[in-house]
Amino acid sequence: MSKPHAKFIIIGAGLSGLTTAYELLKQGEENFLILEGRKRIGGRIRTKDNIDLGATWFQGYHSNLMQLVDDLSLEKFDQYSAGKSVLIYNTMAPPHIFESDPNTPSANRIAGGSIALINALSQSLKEKIILNTTVTDVSEATDSITIDTDRGQFYCEKVIVTLPPRIAAQISYTPELSEPLIDAMKKTHTWMSNAIKVGITYQSAFWRDQGLSGTVIGQASPVIELYDHADETQSTYSLMGFVNEALRDESSESRKERILGYLEKHLGSQVREYLNYHEKDWSQDKYTAGELKPIYRAPQYGNALFQDFYMDGKVLFSGAETSPVYGGYMEGAVYSGLNSAQKLLNYQSLNNQ
Repeated sequence: MSKPHAKFIIIGAGLSGLTTAYELLKQGEENFLILEGRKRIGGRIRTKDNIDLGATWFQGYHSNLMQLVDDLSLEKFDQYSAGKSVLIYNTMAPPHIFESDPNTPSANRIAGGSIALINALSQSLKEKIILNTTVTDVSEATDSITIDTDRGQFYCEKVIVTLPPRIAAQISYTPELSEPLIDAMKKTHTWMSNAIKVGITYQSAFWRDQGLSGTVIGQASPVIELYDHADETQSTYSLMGFVNEALRDESSESRKERILGYLEKHLGSQVREYLNYHEKDWSQDKYTAGELKPIYRAPQYGNALFQDFYMDGKVLFSGAETSPVYGGYMEGAVYSGLNSAQKLLNYQSLNNQ
């Protein structure tokens, strides 16, 4: 039985990896495979019951992502922010009530949730994606790369590693990568790796009826940020935000009660009349947080060391954290994906001359 071979292999079926694959296919290159450790595609984009538990917002100046959304004929809509918002400076003082400037450009969301972007990108790639396949070793031969996984070996001419650098550093490389590169990989914060997100769905947007925007900000509170998360059709009404990491070690029941009690205090008793309640602790996701403690203070992305090929031009690192443009954002993931595809196509063009 012959071993799986492709001209290019992309490790990771998140936004960056799928963008690379989509662009390759768009430019006429079909000889590639995508290996994904999870049982699903999307990476840190995760939508459940219309709630984005991972990547959510983007801005009008995120030009590469905006163009991709348009290319895929996806709809975007503005983040709801009308009404009074709540800011808690400390628990001993009354909350500060404020309203957002209506002239300030709103953040955008994707109709159908961020997963709609992943689904659209992967529509023409399904036969090329291999799930439940964790890469353990990447080894260079004279004219090829051998990729060892928990499901056997794969061979290719070039490999694009789109995993977060700290996760990519857990792969064994032969020959070994340089010490400065490994050090940079381990020190690069993985976006979302320390986050706990919460999403709660309701029959109606009761907070809007009270003249509230649904925005509640309190850095020392059980929920440090909360926002209106209704869908684009105004048929599903949710609140979504980030949980204080100090609640991570509490039981799920205790954490949930503290969250609901806090929101009830600022939004009213209807907070407890929910239809669905979801939490996602990304620090528990081995393909996001890995084995190393998350680093999240003033993260820096786009290290110049990630821009070059390694292993005699056969290995390229990509992904949101490697991008020198809006690193850590969806825009950074798309930029790096497009950039990687172009580097591969340039390589192929030179090879054919």
